[in-house]
Amino acid sequence: MINNNRIVPVQATDLITLYAVILKQDTTNNSTLAKVNAANANGDFAITAASTPLLCSEPAKSIDLAAAVTAATVYFVPTYDFVGFSLAGVAEEPAAGSVDIDADGATLYKAVLSSGDITVTKVGL
Repeated sequence: MINNNRIVPVQATDLITLYAVILKQDTTNNSTLAKVNAANANGDFAITAASTPLLCSEPAKSIDLAAAVTAATVYFVPTYDFVGFSLAGVAEEPAAGSVDIDADGATLYKAVLSSGDITVTKVGL
């Protein structure tokens, strides 16, 4: 926490919307940030196009990147039962150098697909 003495509570919004507002402040990298909705009520995301950075609109249980997607940046919060990523339906482990994902339902992560590898980083402090 940056300030332990004067905490201002977040009100009238949800955590993922708050993340979206913060991410959009990085106009160099996220000026075209777009939300992507889950394919079903379980939080399974099917990314079929990713010409702009994407933010999952709810905690993600899984993220599948279609074969046509060769490069992507996806921001996400993992569900408590997060199962991971897949490329065209085939399970894929994050690339070497990726952080371990703490499936806590609150932490924001960034997954970048490049050259067939998915690299995951934690966003924030």
